[in-house]
Amino acid sequence: MFQRRRRKGRSSMPTTSADTSMTEETESLLTTVPLDIENGGGGGSGIGAAKSAPPPPTPPPPQSARADALRLIFGAGGIYAAFLYYGSLQEDVFRYTSEDGTAFDQAWFLQFLEALANVCVGFLGMKVAGSTKNIPQKFFIISGASQVSSKAFTSLSLARGLSFPVATLAKSGKMAPVMAGQLLLGGASYSTREYLQVAAIIGGTAILSMGKKKGGTSTSTPLGVMFILLSLFMDGVTAGVQKRLKADLGKVGVKPKPYDFMFWTNLYMMCVALVIATVLGEVSSGMAYCSANPEIFSLIVKFSMCSAIGQSFIFYCVSVFDPLVCSTVTTTRKIFSVLLSIFLKGHSLSTSGWAGISLAISGILSEMQAKYSASRARHYKSKVSM
Repeated sequence: MFQRRRRKGRSSMPTTSADTSMTEETESLLTTVPLDIENGGGGGSGIGAAKSAPPPPTPPPPQSARADALRLIFGAGGIYAAFLYYGSLQEDVFRYTSEDGTAFDQAWFLQFLEALANVCVGFLGMKVAGSTKNIPQKFFIISGASQVSSKAFTSLSLARGLSFPVATLAKSGKMAPVMAGQLLLGGASYSTREYLQVAAIIGGTAILSMGKKKGGTSTSTPLGVMFILLSLFMDGVTAGVQKRLKADLGKVGVKPKPYDFMFWTNLYMMCVALVIATVLGEVSSGMAYCSANPEIFSLIVKFSMCSAIGQSFIFYCVSVFDPLVCSTVTTTRKIFSVLLSIFLKGHSLSTSGWAGISLAISGILSEMQAKYSASRARHYKSKVSM
């Protein structure tokens, strides 16, 4: 099921999901690293001095097209269902108030439970699909620590009053810290369009964050904004670690399978979250809160399972389709998560708030269109050079 079908002119997955949801950081690692490693082998060999013109590509038979359509519906439908519900549950967890007026704010305990669910599913996946031996662990440890920190900071931003639409749109601008790190440390360069796309996402999120609801209250809090900025900073750290992880795996010639990434990354995420939650006393207080409020424990269990199931569907799409397909699905999923939260969770926005959302979404869609155009150009170039 998870065996990749090779395609001509396949582009590598851009470093920028989630999600946080999946979690967005995990999405990025799971889609970026395996694909780039597999593509690292390079192009074809130069056999013979002359080459005849390649025959025109044969269109796929109707049966194959129908099968691909059904696979896409299955994979994209799974991602949408799991992560749209995931986002709704995450918002419900941090909006929950017990009878005594207390709220759930044990973010590290929550991340421990979410990572535990992913570890269990990843382990079962390795047993079914097979595992890879001799995988270097150093950068998996660092990546796991940075990813769980990013997710925990996102949860803390929600617990401290940042609205879910603001948090989700802000996480969609994670390319900003990645670009900053590459500019300062990696000597990278970006086009004017890329700067404008990031500026639109950040600017739209800022307008929404600083805007007022129709009732006159702010849609965010200073502490919530601080935590989402910390989450974005950890996204930048994660991007740098992922780059080192790819290089490290390439040096030893190891090509981990999708569930290897899911298991090992979430294992270290779980360990880091458990240590921090224990130090902060969130394990005992979180268990006590869930015991006194079974309703929220049910939400947390479903939230954790949606994360694991959603990641499995991402693996499926990455292994069957071009990476751009998965990127398009996960990107549009974030937009629908924001809109569903607004319409179903009672967020009442002013005109400036809607203007901010429109600006941020335009930046996200522009980025997606640019990736699609670049992928088509590389595909055409590879066909011409054959």
